[in-house]
Amino acid sequence: MVEGIAELPLHDGRVPPWLMRYMKRLGRAIAEIIIDEYGPRELVARLADPLWFQAFSNVIGMDWDSSGSTTVVVYVLKSFANVETFRDLGIAVLGGKGSDARRVPQELQILGRYLDAQRLELVSRLSAKIDSAGLQDGYELYIHSLIVSEDGSWTVVQQGMNVERLMARRYHLHGEELPRTSSDPHTGIACNLRGVALNMVDDSSERCRKTVLDLVNDSPRALIEDLREVNRILKGVRTLFGEAPRVKVDELRKINPRFYRPIIDTERVEKIVKKLCEYRPKSFEELLLFQGMGPEAIRALALVADLIYGAKPSFRDPVTHAMDPFVYAYAHGGKDGVPYPVRRDLLENTISFLENAVDRARIDSELRRQALRRLATFARNVLSYLR
Repeated sequence: MVEGIAELPLHDGRVPPWLMRYMKRLGRAIAEIIIDEYGPRELVARLADPLWFQAFSNVIGMDWDSSGSTTVVVYVLKSFANVETFRDLGIAVLGGKGSDARRVPQELQILGRYLDAQRLELVSRLSAKIDSAGLQDGYELYIHSLIVSEDGSWTVVQQGMNVERLMARRYHLHGEELPRTSSDPHTGIACNLRGVALNMVDDSSERCRKTVLDLVNDSPRALIEDLREVNRILKGVRTLFGEAPRVKVDELRKINPRFYRPIIDTERVEKIVKKLCEYRPKSFEELLLFQGMGPEAIRALALVADLIYGAKPSFRDPVTHAMDPFVYAYAHGGKDGVPYPVRRDLLENTISFLENAVDRARIDSELRRQALRRLATFARNVLSYLR
């Protein structure tokens, strides 16, 4: 599995209609050449690389650091690679921004005759849970797109927004089976900002994950009392035994203020925990997919594992290297004029070159198919003669 993250500032403004027409033509030409040369599987895999995704966005005319690049790339790809064209191209882009993200299950039903729609729906749901509840870094998801190929491989591209920082962060997941949370799923990660997070899908959270599973497979009454005890500790009040909290809360909050704070909606969390204890999940993936399981419930369980049982989660923000693909913005310019305004003449030349290459490839492909048919006919005639 290959996954990654990109963090981008929020930009205002829309892509002008004339530029969007160029973006669609150029995006389609690039995608079709990759599909013709390497197959749909390769394009799906490349979109899982945040650097390649960003480079693609820059080359078609988006600004190198624009949060809108995610929306635009998904929209451009979906304009020609969708459920209606899946049979011809072997690749489809589902979902998108806002309400479009919620249409993934309906779009998968249309692809049900070609792919395992039920498995891919689980991929979609679990990917969203991983980057909203399993990894809590201060960004709320508002874009979710599932890209699938004819062989069942998939890439998920989703983006979250941090209102306080006015930044957006893009997440990529890629694989063939369901995403796994038993080991660090984030490799090839790129991000320009680094902070602290509650990272329950990190390698070093293994003991914490196991402790959480043990807790929800035990007595719900005991777990609920542990939740209340955690809140007493974080509020600095005396415990059931009249003792002052052994934990220095102020020091903990310096380490991770997002994690070490009281549970907000305790009544709702307790209701979910009761149902979860009845359900008895066998894996952390099952726990994440449980109905109603969100960031606050995961944080509450991780707090119990940490403060009561000493199983500390990871606070690592999953970033491996800074990303600066500014060089790709020099191909045709950027929407907002950085490093220079988009030049239509350059776009026209590139599009014409690539579209001609696509047409030649189709002609060559047809010639190869004709030659193979003639060879097959010749072979059948020879075999018939020998018999």
